[in-house]
Amino acid sequence: MLGKVIETFWLLLPAIVPSWRFFDEIAPSPRIEYCNIVREEEEGVWQEFRPRPSHVPFSKMLSRMLHNPHWNESLFLMSCAERLMAHPTEHSVDEISGRIRGDLASSPENNEQRFKFRLAFLHRHEGEIHREVTYISPVFNVYDGEQRDV
Repeated sequence: MLGKVIETFWLLLPAIVPSWRFFDEIAPSPRIEYCNIVREEEEGVWQEFRPRPSHVPFSKMLSRMLHNPHWNESLFLMSCAERLMAHPTEHSVDEISGRIRGDLASSPENNEQRFKFRLAFLHRHEGEIHREVTYISPVFNVYDGEQRDV
């Protein structure tokens, strides 16, 4: 009986503790930022989409180790953003814009009808943090899901 438990543990260990050799390279991930389009010629303020909290209580951190679908979705979006930079596809654009659209449509304080998103990399150079924007999407409508250029 104990042998089966140990054998099962050894089989599950790679899933519990991931190997860093899994990654081809370790590099900064792009940040997904969005802005509401106020008027045809004017865009709103860029803000980070689903920013990470500055502090997570220990109890919440423990529960997130077992169940955290919001973070899993955020990791998926980072993967889409990285793919969009390496090999642009409509699928990656649709996935990112769809998640932003869903959050904006369900937000009671959102009054704007259109948005766009961008991907930005932060890097440190000579002690200063620089932001490099590498992709800006077309304009999307929040409520009907259609894309249009402004």
